[in-house]
This record gives sequence, C-alpha cells and structure tokens, in this order.
Amino acid sequence: MDLVRPEPEHLTSYAAALRSGWSPDTMRPATAADQLASLQDDPVAFLASMDDPQGRGPRVTLPDGSVVPRLPGLRRWMWDGEFCGSIGLRWQPGTTDLPPHCLGHIGYAVVSWKRNRGYATQALGDLLPLAREQALPFVELTTQPDNVASQRVILANGGVLVGEFIEPAAYGGDTGLLYRISLT
Repeated sequence: MDLVRPEPEHLTSYAAALRSGWSPDTMRPATAADQLASLQDDPVAFLASMDDPQGRGPRVTLPDGSVVPRLPGLRRWMWDGEFCGSIGLRWQPGTTDLPPHCLGHIGYAVVSWKRNRGYATQALGDLLPLAREQALPFVELTTQPDNVASQRVILANGGVLVGEFIEPAAYGGDTGLLYRISLT
C-alpha cells in the first residue's frame, strides 16, 4: 500500500468506494454524497481541493449542519492498486492550536473491505513527515473510547494518550480520547 496524491487515474476507484457507502468523514456520512456530486460536477476542481495548504476551499459542514471556515490541509489516498482509504492533515499556520470544532490534526478512514491489513497504521506513519513539513512539533488525533482499532493505529505510531475530552456539541457531545504524536 502506498499513500498517493489523488490523481485522475484514481477517481473511478474512489467513486466506487463512495457509491458503496464508504465515507471519508466518519462523523458525517453525508460527506460521501457531497463528494460524489463534486467529483461528478468538476473532477479537476475536486482533485485540486485535496491539497489546500492555504485553506481557500469552500467552508466545511459539521455533523450538526453548522458551517465553519476551512483550515489549510491536504489529503492522501491509500492505494494498493485500488482505493483503500483516505487520510488527511489539517493545521493552522504558526500554531499547534486547532479551533474547537476541529477534532485533531489528522483523520483517516479505511474502506471496510481493506481493514485489518495495517493500511491505516502505515498511512499514519507515512503522513507524519508531511506534518513535520508544516513545522508542527506534534499532531493530535482523537478517537472514540470503543474504537480500539484506531487506538492501536495511533499507539503504533508513537501516540500517547493525553486524556478524555467531551466532543463539541456539533459532534454529539460524547466522550472522546485525545492522543498526541511528537514530531520532534
């Protein structure tokens, strides 16, 4: 498995994953339909939106329907000859702080038929150098207390549990776990 920058040759496989019910946003499944529509409307613009280091793209819709400004970020796709999953990095220039509505610097999702192959663990490890390029001394990731697979991915990449937190109301207000991975 390799992390790839999304390119035209990957779109058919990515669209098939979206059509199957997979979503790159585990907190807002409707993102799949939104992305499929964007991909069909303007594939060039869709691909350009995957790398947005200035955060100039359209505003982001949260799970509760509220809309917030887009952060600078980039997205890479897990690829083993076909689409396997997605991992993204987001940040605010000049600070490690994130706005309260942003649950971590990194988020990832693997399609169900490619899980338990180590792809998320490898993807996270492969993405960390890109986070270092943004001069981040660490990245934070969040997960649900019952998501043991995600916790293993984070721990395998040097993550340390910071503690529990209460998710913002936009995400349901549940208890989450906050991890930090040092990049220094």
